[in-house]
Amino acid sequence: NEHFKQLCAFKAKNGHCDVSQNDEQNKCLGQWISYQRTSYKKKTLRSDRIQQLNSIGFIWDSLEHAWNEHFKQLCAFKAKKWTL
Repeated sequence: NEHFKQLCAFKAKNGHCDVSQNDEQNKCLGQWISYQRTSYKKKTLRSDRIQQLNSIGFIWDSLEHAWNEHFKQLCAFKAKKWTL
């Protein structure tokens, strides 16, 4: 799949798979990613595609992932602040 190859190249360059639909250079790829996430939520995405995307660390819910990352940062900040 051409989009998957593009996503792998994007990840190699940027270190993540979260391509925004607003990214003018990668607009088509961002739209494809959005479609994959929507299909996954609707349970219409084929299992081989799910496995393929999982194999490169694809984030299925970018909002949940962002929340978890910020919570980890908050916990680290709190731990550091209380030990100073």
